[in-house]
Amino acid sequence: MQYNKTIYAPFVRKDDSTSKVMTDVILALLPCVVMSYLAFGYVPLMVVLVAVGSALVTEFIFSAIFFKQTDSVSDGSAIITGLLLAFTIAPFTPLHVVAFGGAMAVLFGKLLWGGLGRNIFNPALVGREFMTVFFPVVMTSRTIWYDKTAVNLQEINIFGDNFFNELFFRASGAIGEYSIFFLVLGGLFLLLKRRISWHIPFALLVAFTALLFIFSGYNIQFSLGGLLLGAIFMATDMPSSASTSNGKLYYGAMIGVVAVICILNDVRYEYMSYSILLLNAFTKPIDWVFRPKVWGQKLDIMTRLWQALSVTGGIVMVAFAVIYIHHLGGIMYLVFIYIAFCIVWFIAKEMRNIEVILTFSNRKK
Repeated sequence: MQYNKTIYAPFVRKDDSTSKVMTDVILALLPCVVMSYLAFGYVPLMVVLVAVGSALVTEFIFSAIFFKQTDSVSDGSAIITGLLLAFTIAPFTPLHVVAFGGAMAVLFGKLLWGGLGRNIFNPALVGREFMTVFFPVVMTSRTIWYDKTAVNLQEINIFGDNFFNELFFRASGAIGEYSIFFLVLGGLFLLLKRRISWHIPFALLVAFTALLFIFSGYNIQFSLGGLLLGAIFMATDMPSSASTSNGKLYYGAMIGVVAVICILNDVRYEYMSYSILLLNAFTKPIDWVFRPKVWGQKLDIMTRLWQALSVTGGIVMVAFAVIYIHHLGGIMYLVFIYIAFCIVWFIAKEMRNIEVILTFSNRKK
């Protein structure tokens, strides 16, 4: 008997998988988890475990309900979402608030958009904004940031220089910000493993630094750890970021620009969240503007330039609108609108799927 093997284009094969990619990201983040233990012992570890646990449980339950899948937790994406969410919040955040954030990050940040790879916004940052809106008193309290009775290590003196010691370890800020050294090391590891590209972090940091020099006369306060966490691990989220090389450079640069605009307009703690989420919303227009030239066709540079200027103007206008709404205390209404849109979009998508299935069934009959 003759055996016929069918091979499909494009004939590209690679020994890789989603779980391997996620494993590499987890490995890149683990040293920062260790540093959080050195800072405050088991307290931040419980925050990390609860965030990851709630993300996994939500992934399992709602993937089974929505998509009839019970093995989606095995790809590791929910673990990454929980880790990154925990990295953006304070070490003494109440665990029930953390659990809520992890659940909302997966449900409204990923699953309602269709699951892995279909999210428009960074899930971890979506979860963080839900926590801020639904638990505003807790998330703005100073008590969740520091407790001297829980301090494990105040400082590590291994370099003989205070500047380098603080780059290696500084028990201040959110859970993921305690070691600049390990954030950078994790980023280099992901670059070497080709899990992220250099374009977005490089452009973001260059734009942010350039604007710091331009506005050096202003009192610009920011967290270097938070900036690096956002540049390396948040802005590079593949589904929600630009896809072309030039698009990534523009995307990263505009995150840096919007972050500085937020800081200059007195957005003290949410500047990286707002800037990344805002640019997430403009990913499709950015990909369109910076799409590769079609072979055999002439590139209309003026048209592309006009499109780029239009997108830039739109980003800046939306940034100022978000800042205005932030100062009015209206971000909660944006989150409510987002919730309603996600639910309506998901129901409409399911109705379309049912309609397609019924149409196909009728044609077979």
